[in-house]
Amino acid sequence: MLIQPTLLSIAGSDPSGGAGIQADVKTMTVIGVYGAAAITCLTVQNSRGVQEIQPLSAGFVQAQIQAVLEDHDVTHIKIGMTGNAEILYCLANLLRSFAGEVIYDPVLAATSGAPLLKTDAFSVLKEKLLPEISYLTPNTSELQLISNTSISTKEDAIDCARLVLNKYPQMKALVIKGGHLEESELNICDFLVQPGKIISESKRRRIRNPNLHGTGCTYSSALASYLCLGNDAVTAFKLTGEYMDRIITAGLNTSVATSRSNGPLLHFIP
Repeated sequence: MLIQPTLLSIAGSDPSGGAGIQADVKTMTVIGVYGAAAITCLTVQNSRGVQEIQPLSAGFVQAQIQAVLEDHDVTHIKIGMTGNAEILYCLANLLRSFAGEVIYDPVLAATSGAPLLKTDAFSVLKEKLLPEISYLTPNTSELQLISNTSISTKEDAIDCARLVLNKYPQMKALVIKGGHLEESELNICDFLVQPGKIISESKRRRIRNPNLHGTGCTYSSALASYLCLGNDAVTAFKLTGEYMDRIITAGLNTSVATSRSNGPLLHFIP
């Protein structure tokens, strides 16, 4: 019998379905990979923002992950919201023996600005988790926090990416999500920065869609999905940009949120 590879998402739960585990599994399914899920935090949130966060115990998070690893051929792991230092320690310990690739979207704050990782956990993230990561997918705000360097331009962001890659030599690539960079520009530029290789750029028209809840989670899970399908880093990066364009365009005139605020992406558009 053929065993289908599994992509495991480790992230928080969003009851509105726009971000977190829910966005990850939807994205994985549409792209065509089998998605499993281990929840790190329960949240109360919707398109208006995050109202409450309840991290699960690190032991329970670990039990979820081990249950999947023991029963599935997990070739890739995508990590999103972690919540606290205890969960970060747990993940770092588990990943040391994982032979596949790990894609990490460092979810440090919600779009509304609400912090999603306690400040005292930053040192654990940098010292314990990041050394186990294959692909890092920060937006510019997250990249500034990780590199402890300010970013104003595309050149700044690329320089910061190189600093991070130099610090963590096991990383295969860092993807800079450019949606929040030079926001007055008509185009969005994402960058794939790999050690010792030419930088790849994904340049796309900026789409002024008011419904972008879950964009970061969706981007990283799309990248993880295309990698899980066997694509090389450059191809997976390009396909991810194309997928994001399609679903952002699809939501220009359609929303599931009645509040007319930052509604979820429509992940099911192929």
